Amino acid sequence: MSRFPAELKAVLFDLDGTLIDTASEFVVTVQRLRAEHSLPPLPEADIRCQVSNGGRALTALALEVTEGEPGFDANWQRLLAIYSEELGKTATLYPGLADLLDRLEAAGIAWGISTNKPRPYTEPLVAALQLDTRAGSVVCPDDVGERKPHPETLYLNCRHLDCSPAQAIYVGDHARDVEAGRRAGMYTVGAAWGYIAPGDDPAVWGASALLADSRELEGLIFDRPAGATP
Repeated sequence: MSRFPAELKAVLFDLDGTLIDTASEFVVTVQRLRAEHSLPPLPEADIRCQVSNGGRALTALALEVTEGEPGFDANWQRLLAIYSEELGKTATLYPGLADLLDRLEAAGIAWGISTNKPRPYTEPLVAALQLDTRAGSVVCPDDVGERKPHPETLYLNCRHLDCSPAQAIYVGDHARDVEAGRRAGMYTVGAAWGYIAPGDDPAVWGASALLADSRELEGLIFDRPAGATP
């Protein structure tokens, strides 16, 4: 387990469920798709916990089907089309993170995004929250050969931000985020405030630190006692 950087140069975030709460938009998307198939609405909690698993998982949830069934890919594409219409309408930074980004920038600490969300959906979302001109690096699966949990996206972030992985921390709400960060040699923060699937236990992800509330992240970064470990 990596130690907190002696010289912190960059903070990297996963996107959905970590930096930005996009669940409200996916709830509307899934319910719209279900309505098109004459299905009743699902409980919002059932949708929220699947957001980090991506569009295919949400399609399977929405229509109660299994990937690979006839018509699945067409329904997946329809879900993505609906999401494109909803994207950026209600998404918001998690509590405390607007202040954290301000403080990072004031301290000269770069920040960036490493996400498995494809660029055609990442860019308009980040722009809608007026973060596109502030993030020093935004890496999507389109930019690399291997997506998370492979660490390639994080290595590219570090090259963009001119730092080593040991000088960065990575915050994410899924086991694959923590695995990617660990494989990159970064200090990792498990974002237990994010979209945690039923039966998943963030405590077993192996993160360097685990936080239940996004407002705790600023204290972890800036208010650590001198010599504190890990």
